Amino acid sequence: MSDSPGRKPVANGGHHDLAMTAGPVTELLSRASERRDVRPADGKSSSSFERVTIDGHRYFLKRLSPATDWIMRVTGDHVHRPYLIWQAGLMDRAPACIDHTVVAMEIEGTGDDAVCSTLMRDVGDHLVPEGDATVPPAQHENFIDHLAQLSATLWEFTDTIGGLTTMSERLRFFQTDTVTRELAVADPPGPIVAADAGWRALPHLSPTLAELADAVQADPSVLTVPLAETPTTFLHGDWKMGNLGSHPGGRTILLDWAYPGSGPACWDLCWYLALNRARLPESKESAIARFRTSLERHGVKTRGWFDRQLDLCLAAMMVTFGWEKAIGDEAELRWWEARVTEALARQDIDISRRVA
Repeated sequence: MSDSPGRKPVANGGHHDLAMTAGPVTELLSRASERRDVRPADGKSSSSFERVTIDGHRYFLKRLSPATDWIMRVTGDHVHRPYLIWQAGLMDRAPACIDHTVVAMEIEGTGDDAVCSTLMRDVGDHLVPEGDATVPPAQHENFIDHLAQLSATLWEFTDTIGGLTTMSERLRFFQTDTVTRELAVADPPGPIVAADAGWRALPHLSPTLAELADAVQADPSVLTVPLAETPTTFLHGDWKMGNLGSHPGGRTILLDWAYPGSGPACWDLCWYLALNRARLPESKESAIARFRTSLERHGVKTRGWFDRQLDLCLAAMMVTFGWEKAIGDEAELRWWEARVTEALARQDIDISRRVA
């Protein structure tokens, strides 16, 4: 079975005709000999999932829509961004060290009720095990190197498709208004409840990070403007262990391309450091140095911009995930607080002047 079935062209100018009544996924599922509902323990989404057997091979089916998926809503995705980059062939432009696993995608319906179905090869046996155990050093080193390879391969990427995730949206994933809106549903998602608690606690635990989050969520240009003066690449957007795995030969499995877009390579690095804190086999400083060395090895010259972009992305990450550090480990919170304070001073960004 081909992993790259024919794709329909994507419309220009940011307008996408997503309505389809049947497509590759429907055709493949018509040959399924077994379908079984599953609920991944690490899943944060309200998507539906199935394990499917087709022609003797195992697959994983994911279905979601903005109407039912809170993650799509908080990230501002009303156009099914993974589908757009799949149709545009961006996933297949990833380097050979990356396996996105996607076999076919299709859209049924229109508007926020449109459901995107993604059929992937079932690679569950090779994913990073759930929990907080430290991953093997060699696996972590591969993740860092393959992130750098992905960045280098798509260096200077800009969103010519239209509608992909912007840096302003990334900084506002968990802004207070969004969290309040999602809390109003009958059974709010666990991460939304946690974000509410974390934002409430942060001013008492770290006034610096709380002021930063308030100021930048109100005006993302505080960070997006200086970031735009540094190089861009393609961002997968969610390099967390729950989306990662390794084939026996070392190839990295990278799932859930939910937040694709153009942006600074250090954003994906900082996301990896922030969300995988308990599982890293080396210090954050060592991982940062490793990433920079990998970029250089894969042909990206880092002199003149890397330190500035890193500073800005460290600060930006706390605009998005300061709440998570407020309800976590004390030492982790203080590491980010110290690094962000230093970064803001180096980049001459005075948040106190921007907070009412």
